Amino acid sequence: MTDTAQAAPTTSHDFSQLYIGGTWVAPHSSEVLEVHSPATGQRVGSTPLADATDVDTAVQTARAAFDSGVWRNTSPQDRAAVVAKVADLIDERGAEIAELVSSEMGAPPVAVATLQQLPATGVLREYAKAATNYTWHEYRDGLFGKTQITREPVGVVGAITAWNVPLFLICNKLGPALSAGCSVVLKPAPETPLSANLIAELFTEAGLPEGVLSVIPGGPDTGKALVAHPDVDKITFTGSTAAGRAIGAACGEQLKRCSLELGGKSAAIVLADADPAEIAGMLTFTGLMNTGQACVAQTRVLVPSAKRDEIVSAMIDAAKLLKPGLPDDPEAQLGPLITEKQRTKVEDYIRQGKEAGATAVLDSVRPEGLESGYYLSPTIFTGVTNDMAIAREEIFGPVISVIDYETEEEAVAIANDSEYGLAGTVWTADVEHGLQIAAQIRTGTYGVNWYAIDPGSPFGGYKNSGIGRENGPEGLESYLEHKSVILPMGYDPNA
Repeated sequence: MTDTAQAAPTTSHDFSQLYIGGTWVAPHSSEVLEVHSPATGQRVGSTPLADATDVDTAVQTARAAFDSGVWRNTSPQDRAAVVAKVADLIDERGAEIAELVSSEMGAPPVAVATLQQLPATGVLREYAKAATNYTWHEYRDGLFGKTQITREPVGVVGAITAWNVPLFLICNKLGPALSAGCSVVLKPAPETPLSANLIAELFTEAGLPEGVLSVIPGGPDTGKALVAHPDVDKITFTGSTAAGRAIGAACGEQLKRCSLELGGKSAAIVLADADPAEIAGMLTFTGLMNTGQACVAQTRVLVPSAKRDEIVSAMIDAAKLLKPGLPDDPEAQLGPLITEKQRTKVEDYIRQGKEAGATAVLDSVRPEGLESGYYLSPTIFTGVTNDMAIAREEIFGPVISVIDYETEEEAVAIANDSEYGLAGTVWTADVEHGLQIAAQIRTGTYGVNWYAIDPGSPFGGYKNSGIGRENGPEGLESYLEHKSVILPMGYDPNA
């Protein structure tokens, strides 16, 4: 922490002030965000709800820091060192961070460690590597002689994150923006604002200068104020497609840069040569990870008709092994849904599926002994056709739709018959053939016999799954402007 930053004004996880530019300051707003665990219903903390005046304060602080050059004029190598240091700090305080994130969004700490902490530190280190190795300046030979090409930070970034994997999403916004030399105003989801304050403090502790990073917790009105602010040069957003459309439209009206990581309805294609016993565990997990609250979840499983019963039986057995439980249960693998409203929404989709003619071969229940939280066990549907709502709409819950196919060509057509194009998988004994299938699917990322997001490779979606890419050099570039300086004819910069 810098000398000018104050200690966090907290009792437990109750924040009475806002983290603006590395310093705790009194909010303008008198409203408070109360945070309750979706696993137990217990109150876990609070933070001020930033209003439009607070947003303006944060943006003006970020603008002043950017214009001063205190961070953007720091060498890329030194910026990278700060970002990499945060990854080390997260690892050092991993148990504390996992417990806090778990208390906010309900997932067991072991799931937070594997699905959030590991990829979070991975992307930070990869962005640091990308910034260190990136070509920031070069000369090109052109029609009139030499041209100097430089890459410069885009400016003030407004980052808006979702609640489902908050630790990873925050790092995947701050990592590239700060590596590029931008200033950032972060608006975390209202369900998970506490961990955002902690991660922001780690960046200050790692050496980020005063003014560069602020956190403005709040709901839709806070986000709208951030998007609309004229001194914000770029918006980066992860969340629903509906919200992404609204943000994209607002940015378009202002000619403001934006990147959008949105929803998905990804398909897992099981080929006839796949062994159900070998693939069932991972195949099922890719659909139910984070209790289905993952944009990349493989919630459509396409199976050869002749092997459907065998595959589905193995999936049911695998799903039954994923135990729902409280965060302090060491055997728990599935946490709750984020809110009662979300659980009701998922249950309504399950009802719609049954009414449409699908069969719940594994039907969801509200597990006994977990009545204090918003728990729901997995559902697996068979008899699903790709025109049903459960096959077309993002449910964001533990629901898998199994769809039969007769030929591989039909499977590819079904997989591509979606308004989304974020992820997908293929399951086969022949990896080379799997790559041939992957080449035919219009999605941003794909897996053969498993699925993961590689922190050093581009991640993002086709179609309604978003605009732009995150991770690796491509993610860094989305926070940069490219400038061409035409030099006088005959001028040799190396002379």
